[in-house]
Amino acid sequence: MTTKKETKSKTAKPASKTGRKTARAAAKPADAIKLLKDDHKEVKGFFKQYEGLEDDAEKQALADKICLALTVHAQIEEEIFYPATREAIDDDDLLDEAEVEHASAKQLIAEIQAMKAGDRLFDAKVTVLGEYIDHHVEEEEGEMFPESRDSDLDLKQLGEQLAARKAELMAQAGM
Repeated sequence: MTTKKETKSKTAKPASKTGRKTARAAAKPADAIKLLKDDHKEVKGFFKQYEGLEDDAEKQALADKICLALTVHAQIEEEIFYPATREAIDDDDLLDEAEVEHASAKQLIAEIQAMKAGDRLFDAKVTVLGEYIDHHVEEEEGEMFPESRDSDLDLKQLGEQLAARKAELMAQAGM
């Protein structure tokens, strides 16, 4: 006979806090806009936290976390959210701009990932990436998301797809 304690210990839990959050999100998906806004809020918090750091090892770890979070977020938007939104709303310019903003952010992410904290311009690149992201988030949350919400998009179903893909990408990254 298995006791509750034994059953609990056999249940696999994701090792990291981020992994547990991602697993919970995949188990109980929010609508697409809520999921994406939650990502925005999390990353904004990371950038705010980065501003207060002095130690290069801590800066490196947080910059790595920022880059991973943004890479996964951009990928789920580009693979799932943007194509669905492009079909549902009549604002190709807004979606085209978002794709260009993603390309600029990805370039900066690649530059940051090729550097180490303490290198000349490392902090500046992280700061500028944060500024890019602030601008991008403003446009998404102020224009794209309201237009998406007013459309006939099934945001719940889209949220399920986004959460599943995000969980898959985070698992591939070992998170």
